[in-house]
Amino acid sequence: MPGLLRGVARTAVVAGTATAVSNRVSRRQQGRWAQQEAQQQYQEQQPPPPPPPAAAPADEMTSKIDQLKQLGDLKAQGVLTEAEFEAQKARILG
Repeated sequence: MPGLLRGVARTAVVAGTATAVSNRVSRRQQGRWAQQEAQQQYQEQQPPPPPPPAAAPADEMTSKIDQLKQLGDLKAQGVLTEAEFEAQKARILG
């Protein structure tokens, strides 16, 4: 009879240990899945990054002024005629 009790006790210890290990593994997996799901939801809630700002109108105006100054210099040097100067000026000012 002592051998039978020893076998039953051993079986109970092994079964209890296996149950405890199985439960711990299940909890860890559920934690990982919950973490992945939360991370996925967080990424879905993030708004897309804003587009880069358009060129500032002041920069555009400065560029146009510089181009007009260059045209004026070319006209003053005699490289451009009055008609060519006016045509280019109209093109730049749009």
